[in-house]
Amino acid sequence: MIAIIQPFVPHYRTDFFNKLSQKIKLDLYCYQGQDKLKASNFFKGKVKASPLKAIAIGPLLVYNPFALLDKKYDTLVLMLHFGHLTTWLILLLKPLLKKKIILWGHGISIKRYIKEESKPNIFLKWMIGLSDGLWVYTDKEYYLWNKQFPKLSITSLGNTISNVEDIVKLSDEKNKRDLKLEFKIFQPRVLIYCARFNEPGRRVDLLLKLIENLDPEKYAFIIIGAGRLKPDFIKFRHVYDFGEVYERNLKEKLFNIADVYFQPGWVGLSVVEAMAYGKPVFTFERSKDVLQCVEYHYIKSGYNGMIFKTFTECLERIVSLTEAEIDQLSSNALEFVKKELTMEKMVSQAFRLLEDVCKGVDPEVYQHHSGIKSKS
Repeated sequence: MIAIIQPFVPHYRTDFFNKLSQKIKLDLYCYQGQDKLKASNFFKGKVKASPLKAIAIGPLLVYNPFALLDKKYDTLVLMLHFGHLTTWLILLLKPLLKKKIILWGHGISIKRYIKEESKPNIFLKWMIGLSDGLWVYTDKEYYLWNKQFPKLSITSLGNTISNVEDIVKLSDEKNKRDLKLEFKIFQPRVLIYCARFNEPGRRVDLLLKLIENLDPEKYAFIIIGAGRLKPDFIKFRHVYDFGEVYERNLKEKLFNIADVYFQPGWVGLSVVEAMAYGKPVFTFERSKDVLQCVEYHYIKSGYNGMIFKTFTECLERIVSLTEAEIDQLSSNALEFVKKELTMEKMVSQAFRLLEDVCKGVDPEVYQHHSGIKSKS
């Protein structure tokens, strides 16, 4: 049996834990309460989880480990975070605890990524060196850590969202004309933004600049999202602001109306959602001024989205886009999700590494599932 630690469980992670629990017995522990989840504009996932008492001082975290030390747990899945002091203690005492430890990397720090993708953080290297296995989100991270630890069991999960298989079944053009009439959106080209307004790194200034520079008769913007940094879009007659949307049917309609997903910076799992709806993702190149999450690497510029170096390039390229180009980008985005970012693949990758690490433990708990490829 395994125990997994998380800060909290947002809605997009529900399927992962529920489907993984069908393959292996697990208990989930969360060290942050619902207040923190709501403050981050997350919607709670429908997953059973036990609270874990913790104290945070800046980036440092101390959590109560005693529930995890129960003999029923053969394996612990802890977060790859060098500020988690209790995790360090568990790793150092691992020979005495007689438990396997898998570290779950939730992406290299967004603010440190440019430096750390060429020179990995020394504290993270020490943590990984003490572990038995590593889950990471993307192939980019897999190759980075595999170079450092060629003998360690490592897998890239292909970070994705709940209900992704259901989303990809939707038709891109389903009722598009009728939906535009329903919402009174008459511009021929529609861009959509769907993310929380809680990070300066999302570069909403570039979003506003594009809104100001595109012809309101030809271009419309659908905005989904809330947060403390959200600007007032009311002065733009070609902006349709729906606020926070978790109602599935409404979100489907809004994405069906759109042609392109546009988020200037800090793109993360929004990439997966947009591509699952068949929308190419347009954003800006990662730099010290434009921060991006690890899912940025899912975007292949010119294939399933576009990555711009400058605002001028962004504006000119969007204006010059043909219908045929958008159709091809959209088709490629959808196919990329079907091939690389299904929940079944994410769960299978996670489970296979558990099998690799936990050989020799109770066979009733760890059953063999053939046909699952591992990068380890």
